[in-house]
Amino acid sequence: MGRHSSLRRPRWGFAATGLLLIVLLALVVGGWFALDTLRDHTNTAGPPNAQACESTTLRVVVTPDIAPVVDAAAKRVGDGCARVDVTVKPAATAVDAMLVTDGSQLPDVWIPDSSLWLRRAQEKGVWPAEVSGTSLASSPIVLALAEETATRLGWPGKPVTWSQALLPEVATALPDPSRDPIGVAALIGIRASAAGTPDPSAATISTMRRISPLTVPQAADLFTSPQPLGAFPTSEQALIHSNDSGAAQHLVAAYQDVPTLDYPYTVLPQASPQVQPLSQRLLDALQSADTRTSLADNGFRASDGKILRDRSADARTSSDTVVPIPFPPNEDINQLLNQWAGVNLSARIQILLDVSGSMAEPVKGTGTDRMGVTLKAAELGIGMFRPTTKFGLWLFSTNLDGKKDYKELLPVLPVADQLKAGALDKLHGVKAIKGGATGLYDSVLAAYQSARTNWEPGRINLVVVMTDGKNEDKEGISRAQLLAELAKLQDPDRPLQLIGIGIGPDVDLGELQEITKPTGGQAFTTPDPTKIGDIFYKALSGLLCQPPSCAN
Repeated sequence: MGRHSSLRRPRWGFAATGLLLIVLLALVVGGWFALDTLRDHTNTAGPPNAQACESTTLRVVVTPDIAPVVDAAAKRVGDGCARVDVTVKPAATAVDAMLVTDGSQLPDVWIPDSSLWLRRAQEKGVWPAEVSGTSLASSPIVLALAEETATRLGWPGKPVTWSQALLPEVATALPDPSRDPIGVAALIGIRASAAGTPDPSAATISTMRRISPLTVPQAADLFTSPQPLGAFPTSEQALIHSNDSGAAQHLVAAYQDVPTLDYPYTVLPQASPQVQPLSQRLLDALQSADTRTSLADNGFRASDGKILRDRSADARTSSDTVVPIPFPPNEDINQLLNQWAGVNLSARIQILLDVSGSMAEPVKGTGTDRMGVTLKAAELGIGMFRPTTKFGLWLFSTNLDGKKDYKELLPVLPVADQLKAGALDKLHGVKAIKGGATGLYDSVLAAYQSARTNWEPGRINLVVVMTDGKNEDKEGISRAQLLAELAKLQDPDRPLQLIGIGIGPDVDLGELQEITKPTGGQAFTTPDPTKIGDIFYKALSGLLCQPPSCAN
């Protein structure tokens, strides 16, 4: 009994056991609560006390010159819930990418160098309604002069004007105005400089003609020109950047009242509501004091044209406010660019090539068929085009693409890009369709409608149809319907000629003449297929070459 008595538990043992159970229960519950809290914290990023959030990505496409500024602001905005994906693209490339998407997601925000691009994109049908943006910065478009040229014209004792600089003895170049707003502004400046001459129109055309051989695709190419230049248009920002980077050729800016680059921050129509708050945060960051400093470091002005950093020590640029000037209405620009196209001979050509069965007819004495001699002529034509000329190629017969009589072989691209992408190899692989008839009317209308939709200012816009027969598609539209539709598509401010080239004895010349007439175009035919090269050259040379380079 004593032994049992000695092993008895203390009176508080049951209480301690209960307490221990309560503690263990609390630890378990607390552990789960802590785990849930940890999970919430892992999925939440942003300011303290933020709720759980879904990941959001804002896709931004920005023009190269202001890209470093935008990228720095994007890094300040991003967090665990929000990410800003910045892609750098020249504005012309960005428009093409949005127009003919490669399957990648479209941007939510676009920052081109000029609001002119927003109008151009709308013209091309990238979006249906007018789109505008908030200017982040500005940069005047100036004429960059080699220091030797500027000194010869009186600098630094007095500022040099464009009228003084645009002289025959000064080697001058400019970027393609159909692809770069700086080129458009340069044409406006050239026209303004000629205003005081006895014949302003003749003086403008004369200057355009003189500088057109030195045209380059974009303004950035002018800084690396293999030919020494005395003058070329650029943004003030690019000129400052070039001088600050220690380039061997220091440049002097000549100012003129021409349109200004305004770098619009543009939320595009396809942006979803989910990215709107993030796009506003990025815009706020781009209007902050930090960004103002970054803009100054990169040679930009404020959106109102005020300088952000005093550069009075450098007499090569202006330290005064340069009030931003918008680009004129599209109608005025198109008129000017049409003049330029006539001088510069740059074109956009949509070629429509007959691949019906009759194109397999052998051509005596050539060892090939009608298709072979036609393709050889087309290759000759491509060799005539300037590198800046764009062309595309459609094939046509009947029911070539489902019920459609036509299909695209080559999209419309500059000649240099086409050749790089193997266009000639694709051309050489074209064969006549056995049993295929000639679906001329439907194909001509579709090609003309496409060319009208994608009409480009600053270029000679053409549709060229090459055929060896006449319309044979009884299920398609009639000639009267085609003529009526072509008449509706005419716009005197946006000329688009249809050129007919007939090959062989089966061509109906009257038919070709009738369908080209409403567009102001012409028809050329030859019963001898071996002469296709001659008439193709004749047709295009008359359109792509203007006096005095070519005879009338």
